[in-house]
Amino acid sequence: MKGTTKNMTAGKPAALLLQFALPLMAGNLFQEFYTVVDTIIVGQFLGVHALAAIGAGGWITWMMTSAIQGFTQGFSVPAAQAFGAGRQDHVRKNMGNAAVMAVILSILLLAAGEAVLRPLLVLLDTPAEILPVTLMYLRIYYAACPIMMAYNFAACNLRALGNSQAPLRAMVIASIINILLDLLFVGPFGWGVAGAVIATVIAQLFAAVYSMYCLFRIDFIYFTKEDLQLQRKFCVKLLGLGAPMSLQNIIISIGGIIVQYIVNQFGITFIAGFTATNRLYGLIETAGISYGYAMTTYTGQNKGAGLYKRIHQGVLTAHVIGLITSVSISLIMIFFGKNILNLFITGTPEEVAATMEVAYRYLFIMSLFLPILYSLHILRSSLTGLGNSTIPMFSGVAELIMRVCSSFLIPMFFGEMNLFFAEPIAWAGAVAVLLTGYLHTMHKLTASAGMAR
Repeated sequence: MKGTTKNMTAGKPAALLLQFALPLMAGNLFQEFYTVVDTIIVGQFLGVHALAAIGAGGWITWMMTSAIQGFTQGFSVPAAQAFGAGRQDHVRKNMGNAAVMAVILSILLLAAGEAVLRPLLVLLDTPAEILPVTLMYLRIYYAACPIMMAYNFAACNLRALGNSQAPLRAMVIASIINILLDLLFVGPFGWGVAGAVIATVIAQLFAAVYSMYCLFRIDFIYFTKEDLQLQRKFCVKLLGLGAPMSLQNIIISIGGIIVQYIVNQFGITFIAGFTATNRLYGLIETAGISYGYAMTTYTGQNKGAGLYKRIHQGVLTAHVIGLITSVSISLIMIFFGKNILNLFITGTPEEVAATMEVAYRYLFIMSLFLPILYSLHILRSSLTGLGNSTIPMFSGVAELIMRVCSSFLIPMFFGEMNLFFAEPIAWAGAVAVLLTGYLHTMHKLTASAGMAR
């Protein structure tokens, strides 16, 4: 069976977005599920110290993966726009140039990451008793940078062409493999934290291979020698979209790393509670990320077709869907969050109680303001699909400033347990920039379209 694509320039936006986003959501849930299972297995088999060791490197792992996702998502936008315009030759040329740049970037990110890991952990004042384990975990994770790049390149381009089913299947396969290997490596093999990260890397390898296979099953996706020769006009456009998105994610990561530094000052128990909820962070924002990916494809294809009113209709529809979804998730987490967090935490009764207090406080605060995070994902991805990655980058700067300032000031005046309000404050700052930028961008597009007529 040949690979499939989906044209999003015709049909009801709500139906199209849900049909596209639901498989993505399922795939992301599987991806987050095996991250959660990692944490549960480590927490249950190895205890609070091992959980804290993984958590101390959480934002550093996110920095690498989000940098990759920024490049690959930006690189896929011209393919979505060319597909919407019916230019299959331009789809191939953009993809071919993006593939070469992705290989180069993965090597550079790997080298840079391995060079700075230890100095960065020391700079963050990582507790001495967990630093060696955290460093080992990060070195293995960063070694898999080319694998992460391959998966994200294939998955982003599949989504750009309207195929959200293949990334779902890839994540299902990866999740099953990861869970089985987790149980084997951490349990009978006794490899500890190293076993958990090795299982993740192997699972990502299978996801990358499967996604690449699906991408090249699409009948018009094949690369000639000419497609793989870097051409200035394609490279400039690709980097103009991918680099700001990657930089935006790195900027956000820096804010998170600074928060991690502040968290590290409050001891192992606080770090473990912070880590437990951070693993749920991915789960509760999964639907928002999925709606965002859907909007990148939707706005990209409709911009290519010149359907600007339809774009605005889709953005409004996505916000309604996002509001309903985020409020539902918030209620579940507020009422059942402690039961879920109990899966991550083991130790003495005193350790469990202290860790739970931190973890649930963080989860409760995030849940109250979750609709803001969903709006952030929808607006940021809509702008990306429109070919504007500069405003999302500035929103990342706003997020960094708000997160860092709040993280330093809130514990000083209101105590460390209110530190977690820094997250929704950062989201709100980013949304303010994104909403202003989206309205300005749409005004320019519709005005230029009117003048063209």
